[in-house]
Amino acid sequence: MYQWERRLRLYTGLVLAFYVIQHLLNHSLGIVGFEAMEAWRRFFSPVWDHPVPKLLLHGSLWTHFVLALMRLYRRRTLRMPAWEMSQLVFGLSIAPLVTAHVIGTRVAAELGGFDPDYLYLATVIAGSPRTAVQLPLLLIVVWVHLVIGLHFWLRLFAWYRRTLPVWMVLAVAIPVLAEAGILRAALTASEWLGDRDVMADVFSSYASMPAATRELLSSLEVPVLSIMLGAGALVLGARQVRAATNRRRGDVRISHANGRTVLARRGQTLLEALRAAHIPHTSVCGGRARCTTCRVRVGAGREYLPVPAALEAAALKRIKADETVRLACQARPMVDVAITPLVQPGGSTAQSLSIGGVQGTEREVVCMFVDMRDSTRISERILPYDAVFILNQFFRELSGSLQDTGGHYAQFSGDGLMALYGLRGRNLPAAATAALRGAAEMFRRLAHLNARLAGEFGFELRMGIGIHAGTAIVGRMGPPDSPLLTAIGDNINIAARLETASKQHGCDLIVSRETLRHLEPSEAAPVYRTIDIRGRENGIEVAVFDAAELFEFLGGLAAGTPSVPVAATPAA
Repeated sequence: MYQWERRLRLYTGLVLAFYVIQHLLNHSLGIVGFEAMEAWRRFFSPVWDHPVPKLLLHGSLWTHFVLALMRLYRRRTLRMPAWEMSQLVFGLSIAPLVTAHVIGTRVAAELGGFDPDYLYLATVIAGSPRTAVQLPLLLIVVWVHLVIGLHFWLRLFAWYRRTLPVWMVLAVAIPVLAEAGILRAALTASEWLGDRDVMADVFSSYASMPAATRELLSSLEVPVLSIMLGAGALVLGARQVRAATNRRRGDVRISHANGRTVLARRGQTLLEALRAAHIPHTSVCGGRARCTTCRVRVGAGREYLPVPAALEAAALKRIKADETVRLACQARPMVDVAITPLVQPGGSTAQSLSIGGVQGTEREVVCMFVDMRDSTRISERILPYDAVFILNQFFRELSGSLQDTGGHYAQFSGDGLMALYGLRGRNLPAAATAALRGAAEMFRRLAHLNARLAGEFGFELRMGIGIHAGTAIVGRMGPPDSPLLTAIGDNINIAARLETASKQHGCDLIVSRETLRHLEPSEAAPVYRTIDIRGRENGIEVAVFDAAELFEFLGGLAAGTPSVPVAATPAA
């Protein structure tokens, strides 16, 4: 879909929305009386009767209708979310409901100089059962179509999501008040339906029009409806012809990461194909390329996809996506492809709109695991609330150490945590140095904490740390409502095993040789040993430290290694 077309549909929709909202507010004044309704109408009528606003309004109406038919034609499938189907059905229902009303008011005013005031309108509603049903129904249909469109455009903005309760109240209040105003006006008008003098006065302006004009107005509804319905039928027929042509061209296979293979028509978007196959797939904007929540990573067949059009390219550029990422609502495969969705279906809007989603990238990082020793025994000796107090103090000191040395708090597990170094840059030597300084800072802070707690509880806290450097998958992972910036991979598992091994070897810290090799040479060179790691056939070379030995090692290291800059923890 061309970017200009999307913007044109949005802008024309906004013009029509403004007109509808002020029109319904005018109706709502019927609760007060005809004088209030006419005062509002006399204020706004000159505005809409001016040539420029009139052209803008009428042009927006027909342009919006034509663009809707074009979008309907472009769809390769009519399977879509319930909200999108509702907007489509209500939008197509507007034409047959509004035709008679527009002819009897706006067209009559243009052709016959007739001024359809609210006395006339209320009398027509009161005296015509068809109009009494059709106009309130039209109000509901137009309003539902408008609200769905505005909501699924505005929900991409944080300010709208924060103030959503206010907009929900307005979305209900405006049509209810408008319906109440029309009902009050119609009930008032019903009082003079049998009074010939009053009726003659109300319809005097309409009766003064030439007979030929009145006949023309009464005959317009059928041909106008026929044109609109014919245009819709033509679009649906063209879709069938295109579908038959595509069937002769053959299908493409879409291999989904969930193990399913979907057959799709050539030229069908990935999103349309997944919806047709009943595979849930996130698309906050409904496939209009206003967001990137439908993004997928394309594997096999990626090089044969048409290059991203301007609209898709701009959206992908905003999130700094690499060449393997495409928007499912825009990519139209012509050959077999394999895809992996990057946003979990069913997540919240905020999570879906986050740049990270649940995707990950390979990064070289330094991983640290920290665990409190004998936490179970400590919990047995003190009251539960005291245990919570101690754990909170413990994690506060660990968190402060990470913040001071540029580490990122990645996971929490009962009485331990996982931290990552090197997320902000690609300098692994600096990350390795920062991780060691972070461990030293943790031991320093723990010693101060023990000094504070010793007099109250009579015991000291101890901890063990494992550190390993290597390549891992780093990204936002976890529950859709609360994903964390963390890492997974074999090297992360090794760091966890080293922390466990520190307990078995009776030391405070175990660091892999792979981590220490990134450091500058030091006078206090570590002594390496090979230890067995559960789940690995071969052992791993490590250096074993207690807290004092780590301080000594870092003192020798400082002479050949630049100091570690203090950096804020990356935002999760």
